[in-house]
Amino acid sequence: MIIYPAIDLKSGQCVRLFKGDMDKATVFSQHPADQAHSFQEAGFAWLHLVDLDGACAGKSMNTESIEAILAKITIPVQLGGGIRELAHIEHWLSRGISRVILGTVAAKNPELVKQACRIYPNKIAVGIDARCGMVAVEGWVDDSELEAIELAKRFEDAGVEAIIYTDIERDGAMQGANIEETAMLARSISTPVILSGGVTNMQDVQMIKRYEADGIAGMIIGRALYEGTIPYQEALRA
Repeated sequence: MIIYPAIDLKSGQCVRLFKGDMDKATVFSQHPADQAHSFQEAGFAWLHLVDLDGACAGKSMNTESIEAILAKITIPVQLGGGIRELAHIEHWLSRGISRVILGTVAAKNPELVKQACRIYPNKIAVGIDARCGMVAVEGWVDDSELEAIELAKRFEDAGVEAIIYTDIERDGAMQGANIEETAMLARSISTPVILSGGVTNMQDVQMIKRYEADGIAGMIIGRALYEGTIPYQEALRA
């Protein structure tokens, strides 16, 4: 199972939000590229990168910081936040991003996602951010009437590399991950699922790993790595 350390970018800084609230951002580093390099040096195999300002604006906003990260590390990076057009996807893949995460556009224009999967095979993930099992879009601001499982099933045969499922109410709250709901989603589809939101301690990490056979292929960890409740090396040894 792959553990993805997370860097969320806001105004060029590395931050963590509390339950997806842009007004409740804690700055953990003013040098995101250095933070990315420290994750690579620790031994993590991937980096999960989100442009929070981009998610709200509908276009990439932290371009300079993303470019700096790509220049500093060699491990693969998956990037989400504000990527809603084929031209945006092409741009970031050409710049060295290994996997593009499509969130809002997956809910609003699923055909574009399917087209992207055809053009860029093995390069597209769908990010499903949910509140009480219902999909939220536009940087987690707007709640839809679409169930997370229903949205995931729409891409069953599209060639999506992974579904990244975030429970917004758990994200950054350090209250534990919503493992059961994520596992239920993973069991309902054949696409690998990456759990995100609320992974707080090593007990959570060990518990999530038990669901690998159910289809949970990875987990994203943010605040717990920054605050030290999950030490880097313990996470990597798990």
